[in-house]
Amino acid sequence: MGKSQKKKSMRRHNPMRVPDSHLPHGLAAASESSSKTNEILPIIQKMESADASERRWACVAVSNIIQNDPATRRLLQGRNVVGALITRLSDSEEEVWVEAMGALRNLCIDGGYDICAEMYNKNILTPLKAFIPKISTTLSQLLENPKTSPDSAKKIVYELAENVITTLWCLSETSNKALNAINDIQLIPFLMSFLAAKHILPLATVTSAAQCLYVLTDDNFPAIKELRTDAAYLACLLELAKSEGATNGKQKELDNKAVALSVLSAGILRNVMPIPPPSVASTLDMDKDIILPLLQPVITSISLHAISDSVQELLQRQATEPSLEKLSLKGTPQSDHKTDIERQLDSLEARLRTVQLSLEILTGVCATLPDPESDVSPDQEEDEDEDEDAEIDEAGADDAEGGDDVEMDADEPESKKSASPSFLPNLVLPLLQLIQPTALSFPPLSSPSPHPPTTSALSAVHISALECLNNIFLSLTISPPENVAKDVQSGVSVWNSIWSALQLVGTQTGTGQERRQEFWEIAVGALWGIGNVWKGAVEPHAEQVQVLMQLCDSTSDERLRVKCVGTLECLAQYPTAIEQNKNIAEYFLGLLPTAGPSRVGTEPMIQAVSALIDIYSDETLPYDVNFRQGNFTSVLASSLDGVKKAIKAIDRRKEGGNDLRRRGDLVRENLVEFIKYRKSLKL
Repeated sequence: MGKSQKKKSMRRHNPMRVPDSHLPHGLAAASESSSKTNEILPIIQKMESADASERRWACVAVSNIIQNDPATRRLLQGRNVVGALITRLSDSEEEVWVEAMGALRNLCIDGGYDICAEMYNKNILTPLKAFIPKISTTLSQLLENPKTSPDSAKKIVYELAENVITTLWCLSETSNKALNAINDIQLIPFLMSFLAAKHILPLATVTSAAQCLYVLTDDNFPAIKELRTDAAYLACLLELAKSEGATNGKQKELDNKAVALSVLSAGILRNVMPIPPPSVASTLDMDKDIILPLLQPVITSISLHAISDSVQELLQRQATEPSLEKLSLKGTPQSDHKTDIERQLDSLEARLRTVQLSLEILTGVCATLPDPESDVSPDQEEDEDEDEDAEIDEAGADDAEGGDDVEMDADEPESKKSASPSFLPNLVLPLLQLIQPTALSFPPLSSPSPHPPTTSALSAVHISALECLNNIFLSLTISPPENVAKDVQSGVSVWNSIWSALQLVGTQTGTGQERRQEFWEIAVGALWGIGNVWKGAVEPHAEQVQVLMQLCDSTSDERLRVKCVGTLECLAQYPTAIEQNKNIAEYFLGLLPTAGPSRVGTEPMIQAVSALIDIYSDETLPYDVNFRQGNFTSVLASSLDGVKKAIKAIDRRKEGGNDLRRRGDLVRENLVEFIKYRKSLKL
């Protein structure tokens, strides 16, 4: 299993804060799904009004009307609201373009990639570029003479800056084309100026700049180079990363924005590693000295079930309170139109997003452990790891639901040859708690979430925690420390805890259930890692074996099929599980290309062949009786031609084709030798 520092296809921004994949496509469908169809036309019309107050009203109304309402957002999209708002960015009245910018920013956050792509295609970068020097000049004046500037003027420029920066952040994740265009703007000095003035500017504005920097430095060399080579920038980030390091597990007593700013700063520093001298940061072990002391308390200080309960309680209160008429034409709505309950809901969502961000960074930490046999420097290994294929993902309850307690001793001295730093076991327990779903995490299609942003954030935390667990156990697979490998009870407890979560998540598939499916895909990878660390020690249960087989048969994703086969292979090696070993082996034999191509595809078939060789390489094990009684030697021999043909048909021009062909050839050679060996035993 190869390691990877980066999973380049993953982007940091949540693709859609208010998911809408469950909705049918098309204007007519959106109109039927939205309860605000009749309010759309007045908004679009007043966007073009000669009266500036009406234009401002229309811009604010867009933000109000799309809140937690994907159907109405789609309907507005169909009426070219994006193009209308971009036009308003050049409005003659400041209040209008400020509100238009706010509406565009909210559309970015709520609408995800599609709306961001539309904005890019409609040339939003031209007005955004024009705003940047204006914001810089105004901010400089405010900071030089703060007493001479009215609070209202400060508020406008701070909000405008936050909205512009957040929109740029979202756009940078839309496509490489958009990212390259944003690189050309050379935003780094502009964004760092906010972090440098962190003690003066509002925390929300500074945090938005840090979020944008975090995204821009994610595998984006121009931004990385500019930050990496500026000692002042690095010193500023280091100070911010250290500022909330000593949280002692009391995150809820701190301002979440301050914690988020520290987490983002640590993430930026990690993105730009390795840091060259003479920066102080170059002398630090970034993961050990900065990342872990900061992030471990963040992920252990939150109860997802408590947050879920709080959200449901707030929603019940909201349902009984009189609603404000946000779109009344009698009075112009305000930008800060949210009620106290809505602000509390936003605050809870923000805490979840901070935990998700922490998990993303920790997932990267766990993906870059040194190989035990390697003597290369960490810097050399970072470069080499970039070229390896990725099995490890980059980036994701209460014990009552989470299975047995896990006791992994992390205090024993670490061997120099260990691939597993002692912090890994310390992370396992909190991560297992964070994968346990709540009532709001994965609502069924028949009953949409009562608060989609919370559901989106909760499911993102579960998945990020799973990704981190996946990396931990794949890293441990490389060379399990003796104290971990011997602790079979911990392995079984972790295994059971993940299955407990899977049972609660359920197997509902279809439109709108993408997060549920993603949870399963990552969980199977984690199970494979656990099975490898404690190979032969996890007893197979018939229902779990059946679920893995059904998943392998039903999915069209060959990589997920490989994970299913790999996990089943580990279960089949429990010495005394004779019946389940037979069940799994017969399933694998059914994947071989005897009378035609394998029904699961070439890569999973190769994995199945390799698994059969591994399972039956020791003829003294109790379950080897299945091999002899089933005459598996003959079955394998009859599949040789089909295996050879399938491997020769691998397209080397496709991504990963060369590696798969090499592996296939090796497995085929091993199969030939294995058949010879089993025949020579004459059992």
